[in-house]
Amino acid sequence: MSFGFLSRRPLLATGAFFLIVALVVGPRAPLEAQGLGGLQNADGPLTIDADEGIEWQRDRQVYIARGNAVATRGNITVAADELVAHYREDTAGETDIYQIDAIGSVVITSPTERITGDKGVYYADRGMMRMTGESLRYETAEDVVTARDSLEYWEDFDGGPIAVARGDAVAERKTKEERIAAEVLTASLAPDADGKLAVVRLDGEGDVEVSTPIDYARGNEGVYYVKEERAELNGDVKITRGENQLNGERAEVNMKTGVSRLLPGEGGRVRGLIIPQKSAAEPNSQ
Repeated sequence: MSFGFLSRRPLLATGAFFLIVALVVGPRAPLEAQGLGGLQNADGPLTIDADEGIEWQRDRQVYIARGNAVATRGNITVAADELVAHYREDTAGETDIYQIDAIGSVVITSPTERITGDKGVYYADRGMMRMTGESLRYETAEDVVTARDSLEYWEDFDGGPIAVARGDAVAERKTKEERIAAEVLTASLAPDADGKLAVVRLDGEGDVEVSTPIDYARGNEGVYYVKEERAELNGDVKITRGENQLNGERAEVNMKTGVSRLLPGEGGRVRGLIIPQKSAAEPNSQ
């Protein structure tokens, strides 16, 4: 829609204020399966409200909402201290919002997902969201992913949504004591049997660690298949259980069965260090 009937001066509204603007509407998918991608693909307008009002800077082509600002489209909500919507106009005078900056105490939620951080940027053209700052956290009904440097969410990456955690990335299951850590973790998502998005695969790069209450394994890179509860590790692999340790180039760790297999690399061998437990009845040597 066109805002050409408004003056070129900044527009400042006080108190609670609602602004309705149209975004580019892409192909529809069931809302439960959309997750955070619904910010771009959901039906209807984008609604923004803020305690301290919204300022329109026409020359800069931005809207700035301040004070407990909340943007909603469909069932997707973006909340922050401040929201900045960047727009452009086509030759017909239609408005297209192509970027939204969320600044301060950012919380982005859908029926199936939640992301938190200090600052977020949503690039509508790329279908990508990047979160930075403290307390970076991405959460689904089953899994929690945290990071130090950034969290990225891609609505459609090679056929489906992914979340990328960078810097001391950690993924944990809520219902089981299983933990995957790496410098970079990429979570591939897909709808589960109930139509809700869930993590189906985790790819780790750099100092990948897989741990359960019993086993600990590490390698240079790895893949974790969530449904099978199975991890594959490659490069300088070590598997530890208690004081026992196995070393090799490749490993398969099955968290469901408790079976770990260490495999040699090309032309290599595997090595194990097994420390027997002393019997309680065994006399001490003199």
